[in-house]
Amino acid sequence: MSSREMFIIAKDYMPGGVDSPVRAYEPYPFFVEKGYGCKIYDVDGNEYIDHCLAYGPLVLGHANEKITHKISHQLKLGTAYGAPTEAEVKLAKEVVSRVPCAEMVRFCNSGTEATMSAIRLARGFTGKNKIIKFEGTYHGAHDYVLVKSGSAGACLPDSLGIPEETTKNTLSCPFNDEDALTKLISDNDDIAAVIIEPVMGNIGCVVPDEGFLEFVREITESKDIILIFDEVITGFRLARGGAQEYFDIKPDLVTFGKILGGGFPVGAVAGRKDIMKLMAPEGKIYQAGTFNGNPITINAGLVTLEQLDHQFYNQLNKSGQYIRDSIRDIVDDLDLNIQAVGIGSMFQIYFTDKEVHNYADSQTCDTKRFLTYFREMLNNEIFIPPSQYECNFVSIKHTEDDLDKTADAIENSLRVAFDISPEEDDD
Repeated sequence: MSSREMFIIAKDYMPGGVDSPVRAYEPYPFFVEKGYGCKIYDVDGNEYIDHCLAYGPLVLGHANEKITHKISHQLKLGTAYGAPTEAEVKLAKEVVSRVPCAEMVRFCNSGTEATMSAIRLARGFTGKNKIIKFEGTYHGAHDYVLVKSGSAGACLPDSLGIPEETTKNTLSCPFNDEDALTKLISDNDDIAAVIIEPVMGNIGCVVPDEGFLEFVREITESKDIILIFDEVITGFRLARGGAQEYFDIKPDLVTFGKILGGGFPVGAVAGRKDIMKLMAPEGKIYQAGTFNGNPITINAGLVTLEQLDHQFYNQLNKSGQYIRDSIRDIVDDLDLNIQAVGIGSMFQIYFTDKEVHNYADSQTCDTKRFLTYFREMLNNEIFIPPSQYECNFVSIKHTEDDLDKTADAIENSLRVAFDISPEEDDD
C-alpha cells in the first residue's frame, strides 16, 4: 500500500491522519518502512538522508547496533515491572556524573512530563506561583506552557480547552532581551521559576546572544528564583553534560527527553538535591507514572550514553560545522539574503533577510517559500522537518559524503525556491 493510500485511510481513524501535528503536510506525508544509520526508507520505495532524526533523539542514527542488541535481550526478560531495577540506578548515576547541576534524577516518560514536573517542583520549593517562559519556546503540550504572549508579559491559552485562569500565572518574555526580563521580574514578586531552552530548538534554531544566559542565571540567583533549563533537545547533544556544560551555566533544575531514551519515550528531571528531595515519596510534591523507569527505555538510555564520549562530540560537532559552512557558502554564492544558523550538530535556514534573535524575528520568515524548499529537498532525497520552525540535526552516522549530498540538495532546492536558473547564477 502506498503512502497516499495509507494517508487516506488514516484520516478516517486518526485526527488529521497523524499522531502529531507537524507530521502532516500537503499533499500527504510519506509513511516510513524502516530506518538505518542516517537513512530513512518509505513504503513507496524511496530512500532519504535523514536530518529530522525523529526530531532530535537519534544522535546515533537509526537502529544503532548496540541499542538493538541490548533491547532484544531485555525484551526476553520483560518490558515493564512496576518495581525498581538496577539499570535505573546506573542511568541516574551516569546522568549525575555528566550534568553539572544534577545531584538527583527522576525518570518519567516524555519531555512534557519532565517540564510539568520541574515547574511543580519549583513552585513547591519556593511557595510561589508564577513562572516566566520565553516567547516561542516550546516546553511540551501541558496547559501552563502551551501559551502565547499577551499584554505586559501575561499569557493567553494557545489552544482551545485551556481555561484563561490556568495561564494567569504564566508570564512571557522575548528571548535575548535582558531589559524585558529585568522588568518582568521587578514587576512581579511571586515568581517561582524561569524556564528556558538554552538554545531555542522549537522555533528553528535560535542561539543565545553572548552573555544572555549568564545574565539569566545572575538575575534568577539574586532574586531566589529557580532556573530551569529545558534540555529536551540540547541535552546530551551539544556536549556530554548538555548545554549547561557547553555554555558553562549551572541551572537549579534541568529537564531531559529525546536522546536520553535512545529512541524510546523518555523524560527526566534532575537538579539540586534540596529541591529534588521534596518529590514524593520523600517529600510532598507529587510525581508518578506507571512507566517511569521503564526497563526498555532505561537500558536503551544506558547504552546510548555509553557511546557518547568526548571523541564522539568532537566528531559530531565537526560534522555540524561542516554542513553549516557548506550552507553559508551556498547562500553566499547564490547571493541570497537569508539566514543559515545553528550550533553544535543543529542547523536551520531562516527564509528572512532579518537576523533571528527571538520569536518576533522568526515570524518575518517566508513560510510558503520554505515549504517549496522542503518539498524540493524531498525530491532530492533529503528529509528535513516540514516546518520552518523546527530544527535540523546531524547524527554520528552522517558521513562527509552524506553531508555533501545534503549540501547539493540544499543548493538545488534553494534555486527552485528562489527561481534561480544556472544561467542567472553564472551572470
